[in-house]
Amino acid sequence: MSVSSPDPNILRSAGGYLVADARGRVVGRVEEASSGRLTVRGRLPLRRRRVVLASEIDDVDQTSGVVALRVERAALRPA
Repeated sequence: MSVSSPDPNILRSAGGYLVADARGRVVGRVEEASSGRLTVRGRLPLRRRRVVLASEIDDVDQTSGVVALRVERAALRPA
């Protein structure tokens, strides 16, 4: 199931999902999920964490476990 407007219940269950920016580049994996934001950890251990607000999410695909963003990686705030 795909959701165009992020449902808070789906966001809370998105722990471990892969996160990709607007250009399709992998940002990392969801480390912590709440109803209004996601904390994403970079792919490598030394990469920093980033905060993704619900308004920056374009799509959540529960089947493949991917969160697609409306913005590019550089626009995300550090956690």
